[in-house]
Amino acid sequence: MRTVFSRPLFTAFLLLILAASAAVPVYNTLLAEQKKIILQHADIIEGSESDGASYHSVIGNVEFQDGAMTLRCDRATSYEREHKIVLSGNIIITDNTLAVYGDSGIYFTDKQAGEINGNVRGKMLDNSLFGKSRRAVINKAKGQLWLYDDAIAWHQQQQISGDIILIHFMESGNSKKQNIDEIQVHNNAFFASADTLSRSPVVYDQFSGKKMVIRLKEGKKIAGITLSGQAESLYHLYNEQRQPSGINYSSGDMIRMFFSDGILGSVKVTGNVEGKQYPESFRGNAKINLSKFAWRERENPFREQKSLP
Repeated sequence: MRTVFSRPLFTAFLLLILAASAAVPVYNTLLAEQKKIILQHADIIEGSESDGASYHSVIGNVEFQDGAMTLRCDRATSYEREHKIVLSGNIIITDNTLAVYGDSGIYFTDKQAGEINGNVRGKMLDNSLFGKSRRAVINKAKGQLWLYDDAIAWHQQQQISGDIILIHFMESGNSKKQNIDEIQVHNNAFFASADTLSRSPVVYDQFSGKKMVIRLKEGKKIAGITLSGQAESLYHLYNEQRQPSGINYSSGDMIRMFFSDGILGSVKVTGNVEGKQYPESFRGNAKINLSKFAWRERENPFREQKSLP
């Protein structure tokens, strides 16, 4: 059986429910605790039943609220028995920290978690990080955002890429706002950073490995990076007067980078270490770049909102 409510009829229906619920406040409070997600708006609401299970569809300017999470899309279908909502068309999932966009997805109401597919892109609301992939998984309860399949992210003048990127959030102080405290990259991990001391030619420090872990300080500046598994590095050297003094290439089982105020300070390579030093005349020579290097700034879907060289 399928029921369709127009906006005026649904409003009257909702008012009737609210009037009836006023006589049973205790029951209503328990129900609210069990079902936290709220439909804030939809142009059309439909109800149906199939194989004994009920589901409801909402169409047009759809908006749900689940605690601090807001879900928007063109159409959604709620399956109560399975605790899920199927979303489609112009999806936006956001809270007070980040926003993720996509074409289709599923949101699990009992887990505060969801999956988005198709033209996935996301950003921190303070514009400190932007990313894109083919698929994303959001887990608000665990403070995680997973980017899958050709995942790439931009942090200030730095680019992070790999098969999978996991971004972990942690609440900052007494505020409910969350900051990024760690980024993990799995398989084909690559980190590239524009050398801010070199404007002409523009050059990039480059690091690669099977796995990469990036630690951030207060979600803003990189504090350290660890690469493991076939790790490689190529970075530009300067003397005490900040004059160019060559380029260093190193490889090993593990590479650890230490940053001060977001600027690379030192690099430590361990396990089967090999390396070479290039003279300053090689600065800007693409032939010495690491094999997987590609500066992909133009793919950033939010590039107008940031400044990159």
